[in-house]
Amino acid sequence: MVLRIRRLVAAPLISTVALIALLGATGCGSADQPASGNDRLMVVTSTDVWGSVARSVAGDAADVKSIINDPSADPHAYESKPADAAEVTNADLVVFNGGGYDEFMPKILEAVGNKPTVEAFALETQTPAEDAHPNEHVWYDLPLVQSVAQQIAEKLGQLDPGQAQQFIARAQAFQTEIEGLESKLAGIASANSGQRVAMTEPVAQYLITAAGLTDATPPEFLEAVEEEADPPAAAVAATRELFTQRQVRALVYNPQAETPVTSQIRAASEAARIPVVTMTETLPENTDYHGWMSGQIDALAAALQGQP
Repeated sequence: MVLRIRRLVAAPLISTVALIALLGATGCGSADQPASGNDRLMVVTSTDVWGSVARSVAGDAADVKSIINDPSADPHAYESKPADAAEVTNADLVVFNGGGYDEFMPKILEAVGNKPTVEAFALETQTPAEDAHPNEHVWYDLPLVQSVAQQIAEKLGQLDPGQAQQFIARAQAFQTEIEGLESKLAGIASANSGQRVAMTEPVAQYLITAAGLTDATPPEFLEAVEEEADPPAAAVAATRELFTQRQVRALVYNPQAETPVTSQIRAASEAARIPVVTMTETLPENTDYHGWMSGQIDALAAALQGQP
C-alpha cells in the first residue's frame, strides 16, 4: 500500500451523539440575529479555497472561517474535531466542496440539521467520459467557481437583505477576475492546442482541459494514485516513458498527494528537463483564490514555452 504524505488530525471523527450534545451547549441562534450571535454574518467553509471565494463575495459584511487552511494539508484525509462542529453550528452559511472530497462536512451538517449551504460539486455540469471517475476537484473548473460565488451572493442576500446588492456587486467583480483567468487559458489553448502533458493526480484536470491540452497519463496510473493504491507496474513504466522519450511538454504535480511513485515520476521529468508545474489543493500562505490560480496558470504557460 502506498504511503501518502499527509497531515492528519489525531482526534477521531466526532459522533452524532457528541455533536447533538455540543449543539445543545452552544445554541442555534435565533431568527432575530445571525447564528454567530453578533451583527455580522458568519460563513464557514470546508477549505480555504472556498473560504477565499466566500470572502470575495462577503467583503466586510461577514466573517469567514475555513476549517482547513494548512497549505500542506490533504482535505481527503481530514477528520473533524468538536471545534469544527461548533463552527458549523454558529454559521449562518456553510460552503463546501462535496463530491466525496470533504466528507467530514456533510457528516457535521447531518448532525447539525437544517443550515443554509452551498455545495460546489452539486453545480458541476461537465459530464465525465464514459467509465471515468467523477472529478471532485471542481475549484479548477472556473465557470463553476463563478457559479459558487453567485450562489454565495444569493444566500447571503437572503440572510441580510440590506446588503444584497453589495453581495451581487462583489460577485460580479469576482466574475471579472474569473474572466481574466479564462482569457489566460484561452491564450494557452491558442498557442498550444492539443499539446500533451502528464499529471501525477487529476487535481487540475478541469484546468488542463480548458487550456486545450491533452492529458497523456495512463488512466490506470491516475486512478491508482487517486485511490491511494500502487499503480500497476505497466502503468508506471508507461508514465515514465512519457518523459524518457520526451512525449509530453510538462508534468502537473500535486505535492499534497505525494507518494514514492509520484516522486519517481517527478524525478524522471526533471532528469529529462521537462518542466514541472505544481498545482495544489489548498491556498499557499498570503494569497487569495485569484492570485493563486493566476500564478498557477502563468506557471503552466511558462512550462509550455519550455521554461523551467
